[in-house]
Amino acid sequence: MSPEQAFGKVLREIRQELKISQEKLGLDSGYHRTYISLLERGERSPTLTTIYSLCKTLHIKPAAILERVQALADPSSFELKKEEQ
Repeated sequence: MSPEQAFGKVLREIRQELKISQEKLGLDSGYHRTYISLLERGERSPTLTTIYSLCKTLHIKPAAILERVQALADPSSFELKKEEQ
């Protein structure tokens, strides 16, 4: 699973656990419902600012959501290339 897909899955799970619609999450965090849907389907990659904004709205720490993403995502997608080390 790609990081984008993992983020989308985690975002959807948290939103549903809190019984919040995509529209409400979008309105409360300043994003359009369509963008929330694209994130949840893994079709868009959120910026750091977007992650912080969504986490603030969901009352969750960014580190907590990213830990869940890391647990789902393909480990090879987090490996640094030799020239990046």
